[in-house]
Amino acid sequence: MSAIRLLVLGAVRRHGRAHGYQVRGDLELWGAHQWSSAKPGSIYHALKSMAGQGLLFAHDVAPSEAGGPPRTEYELTEAGEDEYFALLRSALRSVGQKVDVLTAAVGFVVDLPRAEAVALLRERLAALEEWRADIHRHWTPGGDEDWGHIAEIMGMWVHTADSDAAWTRGLIERLESGAYVMAGEGDPWAGIATSDVE
Repeated sequence: MSAIRLLVLGAVRRHGRAHGYQVRGDLELWGAHQWSSAKPGSIYHALKSMAGQGLLFAHDVAPSEAGGPPRTEYELTEAGEDEYFALLRSALRSVGQKVDVLTAAVGFVVDLPRAEAVALLRERLAALEEWRADIHRHWTPGGDEDWGHIAEIMGMWVHTADSDAAWTRGLIERLESGAYVMAGEGDPWAGIATSDVE
């Protein structure tokens, strides 16, 4: 899965209708250009590509007042809405994807109802626990084996599984305790930093 699809669909959805500069501004404000492939060129390419795939509807609008070319505003189609939520759900429940995918999903977790977000994170937690058990079953040296520095790989995997599980448990606890405004509870984005670009 590509984080850029989730990020761009989520940012457009956040605005209802948005032009590329707004999407870029939001993602840069969130630092996505540092932790993902959300660079200016890839954002504009993703917008055009997903419009061509029927996930976004492109609205041509008047030329910019600054004298630049006409702006195109994008809006999610029904297929785009379905794709967005499929990507979001998959990223929250899955393990083994790149960290930028999970990071993007965490940025949009408030677009889900609280109970659903918790259920997806519980699936993720179960998968992390299974992965950790699998490491011990198949990738731990026996008592008389010396894997030398290669054993550090398994140690890193166990550490990663443990730290991911601890973080996931913490987020579940925060959500169950009422942290954040989730879908169906009000405006999840009220007061959340976005770019001021209009």
